[in-house]
Amino acid sequence: MDVLRGQTPAMVRKEIWAHLLVYNLIRTVMAQAAHKHQLDPRTISFKGTMQTLHAFRVPLQTAPLAELTSVCHALLDAIAQHRVGDRPNRVEPRAKKRRPKPLPLLNQPRDQARKALLRGRYA
Repeated sequence: MDVLRGQTPAMVRKEIWAHLLVYNLIRTVMAQAAHKHQLDPRTISFKGTMQTLHAFRVPLQTAPLAELTSVCHALLDAIAQHRVGDRPNRVEPRAKKRRPKPLPLLNQPRDQARKALLRGRYA
């Protein structure tokens, strides 16, 4: 959610709500896996859960209804395997990773900028 792509305030709000919804759904699946395996939900990796959900995407979509429960149980078992390691005294610096682009912003309509560029190049 680093870059929001909505063009209007309403679309930005929808995008933020969609991210919050997906985040909470992923956390719910993590809590279900933790409950099934008698684990603390905080010991399950969020990133590992996302990767496992992505890996199980096709089986979840294509499994016959009779096998869907077993696929879900296998999914929860796989999620519970992704644990957060014990890393005492871990310190991570906080900084922006996205570097600014070396080009100036386009502050005029593209057609005008194109014409100005052509005038400068061929003048």
